Amino acid sequence: MHAILLPKVNQVLMYDATVWKISKIPLPQEKMPCRVIDPKTNEVDCWAHSVLFDIETAKLKPLKIQTDTWCSSGGLTVDGHLVGTGGYQGGANTVRYLWTCDTCDWIEYPTALAEPRWYSTQVTLPDGGFIVVGGRGAFSYEYIPPQGQSNKQSIYLPLLRETHDQLAGHFGTENFYRIENNLYPFVNLVTDGNLFIFSNNRSILFDPKANRVIREYPVLTGGSRNYPASGMSVLLPIKLHAGHQKIIHSDILVCGGAAWDAFYYAEDKKQFWPALQDCGRIRITEPNPVWKKEMMPTRRVMGDMTILPTGDVLLVNGAQNGTSAWNDAEEPALAPALYKTKEKRHHRFQELAPTTIPRMYHSVSVLLPDGKVLIAGSNTHDGYKFDHKYPTELRVEKFSPPYLDPALAHLRPEIVLDKSDCMVGYGQRISIQVKTTEGIKQSDIRITMYAPAFTTHGTSMNQRLVILGLVEVRNDVAPGQHKIVAEAPPSGVITPPGYYLLYVVYKGVPSPGMWFQIK
Repeated sequence: MHAILLPKVNQVLMYDATVWKISKIPLPQEKMPCRVIDPKTNEVDCWAHSVLFDIETAKLKPLKIQTDTWCSSGGLTVDGHLVGTGGYQGGANTVRYLWTCDTCDWIEYPTALAEPRWYSTQVTLPDGGFIVVGGRGAFSYEYIPPQGQSNKQSIYLPLLRETHDQLAGHFGTENFYRIENNLYPFVNLVTDGNLFIFSNNRSILFDPKANRVIREYPVLTGGSRNYPASGMSVLLPIKLHAGHQKIIHSDILVCGGAAWDAFYYAEDKKQFWPALQDCGRIRITEPNPVWKKEMMPTRRVMGDMTILPTGDVLLVNGAQNGTSAWNDAEEPALAPALYKTKEKRHHRFQELAPTTIPRMYHSVSVLLPDGKVLIAGSNTHDGYKFDHKYPTELRVEKFSPPYLDPALAHLRPEIVLDKSDCMVGYGQRISIQVKTTEGIKQSDIRITMYAPAFTTHGTSMNQRLVILGLVEVRNDVAPGQHKIVAEAPPSGVITPPGYYLLYVVYKGVPSPGMWFQIK
């Protein structure tokens, strides 16, 4: 399962693999002819494997995809269109485009990438371009070429090979048992314009302009954190101030995962070892950074992290024992946890009300404009199976974080859309007008910009939240309305060009989000 909230159409794009040749949604007549699976036998697939989900009505709009998107990656362009990469078999070298309009459908280029990219990570760069990092057997990276063109070669990245785990001499033979723990690496564009790349338990700072490693960070001890050990990670909110700011810090949070060899025991022995319960947090912009540990309320593997409009982080989905992959986990992690970024260490976590639906392998979470979080997916099977202990899950949920408690409704601001800027350039001033039930003080206000994440397999690509520097607050510019002036981020290093959800947070309660473009 892959999911991302799309601007303009304001719907969640969801898609899965095509390899099983069936779904619960037949292709409508306007999407015919069917997809040809095998030209030799004329076998066809007449099912939709990609849909747009209306977040207000829950209606589905089928889309037609030709290549296999199983375990692929993606991100949004400057104009809010989706670019997806990689997948399985014939889809592994593919770059796909989906324009955000009511009648648009997939455009695919099956030979655009130099290497097969299965379980790779795609990241947006300061100029709006993309880099794709890693994948099964792909110890390299490459930049997505212009539409319709193909890459001739990729660029080797030693970290990915060095962090590839395997059991040597398995059962006294010369064979190797592939564990990996380096798939879907955590990659973030950080505030100095470089990329923070985390694979397994190691991390580097990488210069995408010079194609070189600048520094290596300390090992995060305790176990492995990437697929199939599948921990979670975010770039924590970036705080800006109005005026010139010499240093803008970048903080990384990594939570959960599994012992380095847990996949072998889960896959071969069906022994489901306890997942990791620890988190590591590091300020990578410091001269001598170190990982600082703290504990989650429960163990968690293959969970999801979603940054909320307030700057706090929601941890959902996953299991307490085992690893990612087919039928390799037990004991669902039903209770979400809230990580409060502003609290002191060891006092940041709060466990929240549990769901009744296990969200295991192939689950996703998506922040919505109203501040709720869409929760979907879970399929632990090689195919769609509905009569097992953890069935293929077709239900979706909306989770309401604590700030949506009805007792706080009187604090919830509302952005006056026709009196607010919805597009600015870097470094310019942003004027936002809000309705509230009371006068406001600048110290009670935050304006945050959230980049919609491409979410799959516990990895939320390109997710970032920026807290803007405030210039002034003017009360009562109209009855019950107030004007807030903030300063836009200085460059694409802080916020790559594109669409963001802009929220006004008053006393910890966010407004509904407004789509906002910066370029």
